[in-house]
Amino acid sequence: MGSKNVYASVKSFSKKGRLLKKADFQTLAESRDLDELMTRIKNTIYGDSVSDVQKPYTSQKIENALRSHLADVHYSIARTAGDKSIFNAYYLKFIISNLKSVLKGKVLGKSQEEIESHINLHAEELIKQRDIVIKALVAKDLEEAVASLSSGQFGEEIAKAAALYNDKKNIQIFDIYFDKILYQQLGRAIKTSRETDAVKLIGMDIDFYNLLSAIRGKFWGLSEEQIQDLIVSATPSASKDLIGRIISAASVKDAFNELTSTRYKDLIPESENELDAVAEFERKFELEIYQSSLRSFSKMFSFATTIGITKLTAYEVRNLAAIAYAVEQRIPTETTMSKLILEEE
Repeated sequence: MGSKNVYASVKSFSKKGRLLKKADFQTLAESRDLDELMTRIKNTIYGDSVSDVQKPYTSQKIENALRSHLADVHYSIARTAGDKSIFNAYYLKFIISNLKSVLKGKVLGKSQEEIESHINLHAEELIKQRDIVIKALVAKDLEEAVASLSSGQFGEEIAKAAALYNDKKNIQIFDIYFDKILYQQLGRAIKTSRETDAVKLIGMDIDFYNLLSAIRGKFWGLSEEQIQDLIVSATPSASKDLIGRIISAASVKDAFNELTSTRYKDLIPESENELDAVAEFERKFELEIYQSSLRSFSKMFSFATTIGITKLTAYEVRNLAAIAYAVEQRIPTETTMSKLILEEE
């Protein structure tokens, strides 16, 4: 392991020590309103991240500030870690998240100002890549936004997403196609990576995407060909053969049953309702990825810890954003806590 990775790993361990505990999330979730929540967040390591948020507070403003913090963590670790291709692929998440918001906003007929409140360009600013998002943002409608992205590296997939959306009128199609871009890049990155301890962790992410896309595609009634187009290169733990069997299964329930003899057998949902089963599977899988990220710290000076800390921080930021939304909407604390991705106690 190179000295760069040793330094990045030490940095990751120190960041892990500062992650919030379940009790911290509980205290935050119990806030009576956003003013109280902001006071409490300011007493955590996220104090600096939210210090510029202006009153009147909204959950969207708080989430945007937290996303800047996440981009900073990711960027600082990526600069010190060895394998840049993996981090560059993960960093795409920021750009892709913004592009999803822009295109879905265009579909819903939202104004440029409305869409702007849902995006945060800090990650793009760090790597001097603002233009790609801005061009789509200022486009007058979905068609023009898709055209503005056509010459970029994701042009082909974005055009496919728009075509399939026009056919099925399901806005989640944009989520899947943009995720496909991310996981395709990740798949390419691990093919050439020598960081074997990290490959398993990243492989789980790719499995998560492939298995969920195949099952969602069935649920949405897409053709086998349309589902096949969503799949990125398979991993040993969710082989091409397994994914093929899921795609050609007679029902969503049969698709889940294909996992019985795989490492993901414990994640098969119990719910009979298809929509609930897909949601249950997604949550179980995310908790599994979260636990694996925690386990990546069992070995000191491993590249996996640098991937682990960016993933754990991303879950933490997502939890905080969910709490901000719940406090704003006056959702009961128990409901909020049950939805967070936390260590099982």
